[in-house]
Amino acid sequence: MKITKKHLWEIKHPYYCEEHNYYQNLNEEQVTFKSWKDFLEDFGEADDDYNFLFRWDWIINEDSEGNSAISGDPNYRDGELKLFFMGQRKGMYWSNSISVCQNDEKEIIKYLKKRASYMKKLWEPLL
Repeated sequence: MKITKKHLWEIKHPYYCEEHNYYQNLNEEQVTFKSWKDFLEDFGEADDDYNFLFRWDWIINEDSEGNSAISGDPNYRDGELKLFFMGQRKGMYWSNSISVCQNDEKEIIKYLKKRASYMKKLWEPLL
């Protein structure tokens, strides 16, 4: 099977993920960050056990007609990265939204791979 390398913004997951806990505090605000750097400063070294990342979605902004508005400028923040976490110890669920640009992709992949390794460790007996 040939694997084609896609950019993170080209990957579409088969089903959406709710940004908030449907059953509790429906008025809860999603935590937003203006840049990948801001997210890392605040959350980059968060413990995987307490902040289990189970999903991500990179969404490209749309133009007024609903078409993908990916910019030709790799430094332009034309996307939103959504990260979905579970606090395993307390059964808490939350998401973060980060304004991202194409040039953030390399660092984001590095971050996601580390979290994917943790998830793989949880499922290891079945893989």
